[in-house]
Amino acid sequence: MGDIEVLEADITALEVDAVVNAANNHLWMGGGVAGAIKRKGGAEIEAEAVRQGPLAVGESVVTGAGSLPARYVIHAAVMGQDLQTDADNIRRATQTALERAKELGVETVAFPALGTGVGGFPVAEAARIMIGEARNHLARDTSVRQITFALFGREAYDAFKREWEQQQ
Repeated sequence: MGDIEVLEADITALEVDAVVNAANNHLWMGGGVAGAIKRKGGAEIEAEAVRQGPLAVGESVVTGAGSLPARYVIHAAVMGQDLQTDADNIRRATQTALERAKELGVETVAFPALGTGVGGFPVAEAARIMIGEARNHLARDTSVRQITFALFGREAYDAFKREWEQQQ
């Protein structure tokens, strides 16, 4: 089984095979994590993503990573145009992002706290869902060896760290 890591970190600076973008289903990259990825990685990431959309909420698509240190961006559509999400959307988006990572054959992938920014979903509940899905994925046959949760801010970090320790 692979490893799970919880960091308070800038996801755009991590040297991992793939970073996950908390996307809307039209794949426009505005604020939050998506905006940071677009600013640091380049507008070509958004252009490549938009060509693959729209997609169903919960689905994920892959693009190059532009000038990010990662090789790929996995755009996990955690919300629709109403910018709202729920537990099922977060669960499915986490699952499909990990499926895309496995299809790519990558070993390291970093996630933000999906749905907790613009989507307004409670961070502790997102942590429970996402860490559970990460553990489920790592228990199966997969290329993924390391899943990093790169959290913005102490509140998100504390919630994910607490959940990770409880699921040990």
